[in-house]
Amino acid sequence: MGLFSRFKRAVKSNINDMISKAENPEKMLNQLIVEMNEQLIESKKTVAASIADEKKLERQIGMNRDQADEWERKAMLAVKSGEDDMAKKALLRKQEYDNTIRQYQIQWQAQVESVEQLKGALRQLQQKIEEAQRKKNLLIARAKRAEAHKRMQQTMSSMVDTSAFELFDRMSEKVEQIEAEVDAMREIDASATGDALERQFQALEASDSSADKLLDDLKAKMTQLEDKTDKSEKPES
Repeated sequence: MGLFSRFKRAVKSNINDMISKAENPEKMLNQLIVEMNEQLIESKKTVAASIADEKKLERQIGMNRDQADEWERKAMLAVKSGEDDMAKKALLRKQEYDNTIRQYQIQWQAQVESVEQLKGALRQLQQKIEEAQRKKNLLIARAKRAEAHKRMQQTMSSMVDTSAFELFDRMSEKVEQIEAEVDAMREIDASATGDALERQFQALEASDSSADKLLDDLKAKMTQLEDKTDKSEKPES
């Protein structure tokens, strides 16, 4: 389980460092996945080294077993040759190798168990990293929503400042004042235009009235002249 302990310490250290720097959540999560994969690679190297040590012990057992078998063969050869003393010596050498084999087997068995534990821890570690990768996008989406709410809340909080609203009201009053002034100028222009037109019509009416009077006077004068002419032309009875 030392593999897990080293991994947890490394990842926890990186997490604390990133949180203390208050980095962007998306960037932080992506970096965390990168760190996890890097630690996974290191963990695989550790497991591979342990497997290599197991294989070395296995080879040592095989080599010592070959030597033990060779000395046993030599002991048999000595017995066949009637050389019991040499056979005894050969068997003693075989015994030394047998003892070494037993010691290596104890170490090899312990190494096999350790490797199996490391392999199990590595599989569990890989599953957790794969789970973290699947959850990463969900966490990023949640972080973005939280950030959006945070920005909105900050915006709303800044709008609580009444000075901004007071400025808005003053600008509104200023616009209304300008509009009122424009309306007043339009009314004045309309009034001035109406007076001039009225005077034009009054002059026209006065002109028409004078012409009518002159015409009437002319007609009356012509009538009087005609009457006088008629009277002068009648014969006396």
